[in-house]
Amino acid sequence: MTDIEIARNTKLEGIKEIAKKIEIDEEDLELYGKYKAKISEAVYEKRKDKKNGKLVLVTAISPTPLGEGKTTVSIAIADGLRKIGKNSILALREPSLGPVFGIKGGATGGGKVQIAPMEDINLHFTGDIHAMTAANNLLSSMIDNHIYFGNELGFKKVVWKRCMDLNDRQLRKVETGLSGEKKIVPREDGFDITVASEIMAIVCLSKDLKDLKEKLGNIILGYNAENKPIFARDLKANGAMAVLLKDAIKPNLVQTLEHTPAIVHGGPFANIAHGCNSVIATKMAMKLSDYVITEAGFGADLGAEKFLDIKCRKARLKPDVIVLVATIKAIKYHGGVEKGKIQEENIEGLKKGIDNLYRHIDNLKNKFRLNVIVALNRYTSDTEKEIRWLENNLNERDIPISIVEGWAKGGEGATDIATKITKLAEEKSDFKFIYNDEDTIAKKIKKVATKIYGAKDVEYSNEAKEKIQMIENLGYGNLPVCIAKTQYSFSDDPKNLECNNCYNIHVRDVELKLGAGFVVVLAGKIMTMPGLPKIPAAENIDIDDNGNIVGIF
Repeated sequence: MTDIEIARNTKLEGIKEIAKKIEIDEEDLELYGKYKAKISEAVYEKRKDKKNGKLVLVTAISPTPLGEGKTTVSIAIADGLRKIGKNSILALREPSLGPVFGIKGGATGGGKVQIAPMEDINLHFTGDIHAMTAANNLLSSMIDNHIYFGNELGFKKVVWKRCMDLNDRQLRKVETGLSGEKKIVPREDGFDITVASEIMAIVCLSKDLKDLKEKLGNIILGYNAENKPIFARDLKANGAMAVLLKDAIKPNLVQTLEHTPAIVHGGPFANIAHGCNSVIATKMAMKLSDYVITEAGFGADLGAEKFLDIKCRKARLKPDVIVLVATIKAIKYHGGVEKGKIQEENIEGLKKGIDNLYRHIDNLKNKFRLNVIVALNRYTSDTEKEIRWLENNLNERDIPISIVEGWAKGGEGATDIATKITKLAEEKSDFKFIYNDEDTIAKKIKKVATKIYGAKDVEYSNEAKEKIQMIENLGYGNLPVCIAKTQYSFSDDPKNLECNNCYNIHVRDVELKLGAGFVVVLAGKIMTMPGLPKIPAAENIDIDDNGNIVGIF
């Protein structure tokens, strides 16, 4: 059966029953049908003095184009923990319509480990991302309206972009205001995908509604003739934006196919944004359970680095365990095995590609100084010889590993790793950030590039150098950096899979996201508005005569 058929044939519990498992009262739920609900912020307030549960971060090896199953493994672990009698909860990101209709498909797990209702979660869900799109574009509309009526604030340059939650490369750069109407001012604009919008980052990093309004007001819209920033609060836009986001800031409660509670909230990509679910959801989950399983997007050089250096820094969090998801196919892929042949047995490919896995382990264990376990997400194409080879090599290095078979067996296929996680979570760790707040922006970038990516040095365009200088002159050099680069390589070249040669990271542009509280660093040719593949997943998505959705995977 397909994932959607498995999900559809599984009987779900009512969301009120799921809430009872984590002691959430009905009065603190806002129901979105039978199986979805918003959780009131009062839930956290009622439990703020309660001891936090253990925080488990799931990250991964550098991925193949279709991903390595971090979400699938995350769900399996949460279900596995419940199988061994532990009180666990998931804290995941919301899927974006871009991948759903693009190349990767949905983001609700697969096989017997899924969050549900999968069609709803993968599509409009509770409308959070739509609300963020509306808030973002309201701000764009107010900027151009202000300029139309005289430009009292003196916009010389507008840096705020419009957004939409679909992949559309045609919108990366556009000309607006071409109607020819009197007083209308044409200008160059562009679109980001909503999950890369600063609004998404702000929602995910806000503590509460008050903090949200303040962060929205701090958004830099552009600069005047004196190169001084113009803020959203100058346009008196943050109140209206907060109104659009008043429900979107509340976490969503759903469930796994095995009825484990799942809080799903926020959805920034990790290659072009900061890649973590919301601070509100994570902190709430830690008050509601003994073990919280969360994940950060793409490989550990992206999602995990940003989770640790940005989210943990701002929210004062520290993971107790890092689960590093690996697949046999990804190791072979990074060993130079052709994409069409990575499902064939190839020990030589494993020998060449395992360095990618070792580098991620070294970063997490020796740079960030955290407790790490490798989760081998087993595929049907994996051979016993390949699995034994990987296990033996990791055992020789005293690196714990567990074979996860959640896709085929559900939570039962993750009881081994669940047991190992409970033991590892009790071990001490000495968590360290990769850079310090007081480091210059260039020093922060270099530390991530050299320590995490393994680059020799960093090269900057003249524009990037000028912007870094301007940001530091404005007094914002203490902010963390969010490096946007390809997910397929430690380098900024997606074709450099093995990363055997010396390479530099190439910074072409820098953007100050003051509302979110970080500096976006654009490396290589990464785009903040993705494009569709030659044959998008949308071609296979349909609805039958009975109203059943088909083709989402």
